[in-house]
Amino acid sequence: MNITKLKRLTVLAVTLCTASGLMASDDALLDLLVEKGVLTETEAVAVAADLKKTPPVQEQPVSAKPVTEQFVEKKVDEALEKRAAEKGAVKVSHDKTGFKVESTDGMWSTKLNWRAQMRFTSPYRSDPRQVDDFDTNPENTFELRRVRMKIGGHAYESWLDYYFEVDLQPTRSESNDSERASSRLIDWRITAQPYEELGFRIGQWKIDYNRERVDSSGRQQFVERSIVNRQFTIDRQMGAQMRGRLFKGTPADLRYCVGAFTGQGRGVQNDDDKLMYAGRLQWNFLGRDLETKQTDVEFTEKPTGSISFGAATNTSVSTRWSSSGGGNLDGFTATETGQYEVEQYQVGSAFKYRGFSWQQEYHWKKIRDRVNNATFDMKGAYAQAGYFFHYLLPSVPKQLELAVRYAFLDEPNEGPSLSDRLVDNKRREFTIGANWFIAGHNNKITVDYSRLYLDDRVLNRDVDDGRFRVQWDISF
Repeated sequence: MNITKLKRLTVLAVTLCTASGLMASDDALLDLLVEKGVLTETEAVAVAADLKKTPPVQEQPVSAKPVTEQFVEKKVDEALEKRAAEKGAVKVSHDKTGFKVESTDGMWSTKLNWRAQMRFTSPYRSDPRQVDDFDTNPENTFELRRVRMKIGGHAYESWLDYYFEVDLQPTRSESNDSERASSRLIDWRITAQPYEELGFRIGQWKIDYNRERVDSSGRQQFVERSIVNRQFTIDRQMGAQMRGRLFKGTPADLRYCVGAFTGQGRGVQNDDDKLMYAGRLQWNFLGRDLETKQTDVEFTEKPTGSISFGAATNTSVSTRWSSSGGGNLDGFTATETGQYEVEQYQVGSAFKYRGFSWQQEYHWKKIRDRVNNATFDMKGAYAQAGYFFHYLLPSVPKQLELAVRYAFLDEPNEGPSLSDRLVDNKRREFTIGANWFIAGHNNKITVDYSRLYLDDRVLNRDVDDGRFRVQWDISF
């Protein structure tokens, strides 16, 4: 018998007893509820004791329920809820993080979230990196840039989290076969954080090295990350990490992450006995933690900022990494296992306060070619800021944020002579953007315009061009 039928039976029995004016029939009513399985004998005794303490029934309007009926119905609801909790019942809800299913005892939970990015770009789909990229025919492109399914939650203990993310990879170029549009598992991880000061993570995820990459693509201030990202991110790796937060709420508030990884990128096994080592230290100098997402759409009431330091080292066939795995920067081609030794560092800062947001990072990277006995150094940086001008001029819509970004990249290839250099470029980016937040980051429209510059010192050519992008990003 379901709960609705039980409640109807209870209400009917109470109504019959009340209509006949037999207040002494409460015991008979309780016996009936026990017989039908609505209450246990122990619960019936407790209800009977409470009934004796209730005040006499007062005359009420015809439309109102009798006091006895209201009281017993309430007790039945409480008993049923308690029994459901004891049997491990679940509750379903929805909030800004997606659909949520959790046990009533709080020990188990699962969140399901879907996200899609629909984008128009002209005339370049991605950042032009060489002179030839500027010289190619312009493209006006509509694409599903990202379509993701995310599932996460905790199990057994509230501090034991799990998460995985699937990219449905919906768009491919004309020259690629249809298999390039297949789905792929990009994140899977388990995090054990029994103490805020000390925890562990194992799996595959975007390694905590630099903020711009760790910021979700659905929590960006512009349509896409800066020109610096491709050169310096260490992206997704498989491995293990120790992490935690120290001195919480004080001027010495620190977050730390240090780990060892395969160094081959997403979904690739190691090909030698060497590992990638990476770490990050974030100082929350105002004693308040700054989440890894851009803009201040939440309107941070108290000034909140951080300064970060990151370092990574790796020996492998790769000089760069992305969501597709390990690969090589322009001008590098591996011919032997463990050919490249990579060392890189970053220092960054971020700040949010009452609608204003700021973040920047400066990167250094050294690549040593062990086969050809050559060393290459590169550096780059970006800085960006945004503001909701509504808080300065109320006539400006509250949903509108304006933002600006500057980035530069210096990637010399130090060959023995200029003719031996495959790549020796200086690149710059100026971007202005606007966000219209319909429901925070979960439903927003982003428009940006970039001016992109390239100084090719091998070909002795300077080129530049503009790029326009508009994107609708929605999660549910």
